[in-house]
Amino acid sequence: MSSLPHPEPISGANYSAAELTLANDAVILLDQRLLPSREEYVLFRDVPALIEAIRSMVVRGAPAIGIAAAYGLVVGARTVSSEAEFQRVAEAIASARPTAVNLRWAIERCIRAVKAAKVTDYAEIIAQEARAIHREDVAACREMGRLGAAYIPDGGTVLTHCNAGALATGGYGTALGVIRGAVEAGKKVRVLADETRPLQQGGRLTAWELAKDGIAVEVIADSSAGWFMARGEIQAAVVGSDRIAANGDVANKIGTYQVAVNARAHNIPFYVAAPWSTVDLSCPSGADIPIEERAASELTQRGDVRVVPTDVGVRNPAFDVTPARLVTAIFCERGVIREVSATGLSQLT
Repeated sequence: MSSLPHPEPISGANYSAAELTLANDAVILLDQRLLPSREEYVLFRDVPALIEAIRSMVVRGAPAIGIAAAYGLVVGARTVSSEAEFQRVAEAIASARPTAVNLRWAIERCIRAVKAAKVTDYAEIIAQEARAIHREDVAACREMGRLGAAYIPDGGTVLTHCNAGALATGGYGTALGVIRGAVEAGKKVRVLADETRPLQQGGRLTAWELAKDGIAVEVIADSSAGWFMARGEIQAAVVGSDRIAANGDVANKIGTYQVAVNARAHNIPFYVAAPWSTVDLSCPSGADIPIEERAASELTQRGDVRVVPTDVGVRNPAFDVTPARLVTAIFCERGVIREVSATGLSQLT
């Protein structure tokens, strides 16, 4: 990271999902598709390339996508010659992926900052706002980690799904922030990380992060979580979220719903950790959350080898929705929502 043209990561860690160069002329992304084999950073100096990076999951995780999008708008603002062109660039970035609400939230926040400043140098104003978004996300992760840590049993094993760590945020993490917070509070915590099919974000990314921190972690097949719960080996489950509807329904990486169902069947608390920017009060329920359908090749291919017959159809939703009734509590920087409902969420507005 130090070899790249920017200061230390805003989070203070020794790696980062997204940063902006000191000259405000490029977005720096850690290519998460290459982990854990290679830790490689890539510079993006134009908006189309950044949009493709978001779509192809060079960067992923709702808060990290929002930060990358805001930084991308800085780069885009340097090349526009009119307000109309700026709006087109902003909309293109905001539409890169549909499910994570943080992406459009970050773009809209940057646009409001430009309008409030009433200046023609969009790039400088957006750079200030984008870095503020990044810093605030790190602070939010640390606060929800502190709050959520109280709910993690000392000596217990926590199940997590997908990657909701520093790689998915500005730093520290949401679900992994809760785990980190518990460890920093002196608790002995063991983690079981679902592999998280089909792109293995749990096996590749969550395990990589926790191993870096020296936190005990083992990877399990997604389909084995219920068995480990039945054996009494899991005391809590904690996941992140890409969008939380006004009624408390939670969209997260596909497979989260079955974790919640299994947790309820085995009387295990199921927690969600997410910044307030992930809460979409304009979205009435989970039924209104757009679910991204990704390429069939993510399921049909293992490298160069096809593992599904060519004449068989594929369905590949990237997210599912967990009903509010299955969520024990939501941790966010504003507080802990113990009554996961429209009423509970409204108490933090």
